[in-house]
Amino acid sequence: MTELKPDQFEMRRLESLSNTIFGVAMTLLAYDLPKAAVFTSAPDWSDLAHVYSGKLAGFALSFIIAGVFWISHHRRLARQPVGSRGAVILNLFFLLSIVLLPVTNGLYTNFGMSSAVAVLYGLHLTAIAGLNAWLWWTILGSWRHEMLASLFPLLVFIPGTIVAAFAPHVAPFLWNIAFAGLLIQRFYGARIRPDA
Repeated sequence: MTELKPDQFEMRRLESLSNTIFGVAMTLLAYDLPKAAVFTSAPDWSDLAHVYSGKLAGFALSFIIAGVFWISHHRRLARQPVGSRGAVILNLFFLLSIVLLPVTNGLYTNFGMSSAVAVLYGLHLTAIAGLNAWLWWTILGSWRHEMLASLFPLLVFIPGTIVAAFAPHVAPFLWNIAFAGLLIQRFYGARIRPDA
């Protein structure tokens, strides 16, 4: 094993921390779902649908977003076995943005039709995507297909957040387009490595 310089860190330790943070954050997304409503009598299907349909959609969106960024983070750390102090600090800010996801998700699932809450949620998604793209840039330093795939969610979340200010009910449809970044990664990755 190569000896580390004083300002270098093993990224596998950061990977262990990030797995824990993503796991806890993704679990906490569902924490408030059972407390969404207080029923005075046993609820029927329409009561459950009325109370939980929007909350489950918001939970699913945030869970998938967290999952996609966990995959990206895992792939990025696999390419960087050793990192500088700056890379570790930037990764910690990225993980902080993930820790806060249950907070903005809770606001969004309860008050998603509020333009202020939808914009706050969109800004948070934009911050996560921006930090993710910045981390990819620090590793790649050039315009490769991974960089394009990491920039795509950022380019979707920004206009989605602007739309949220005027039409909060439309913004989630735009934010879901961010998952096309996975298709970009697959498509261009397969073209570059046809034997893989």
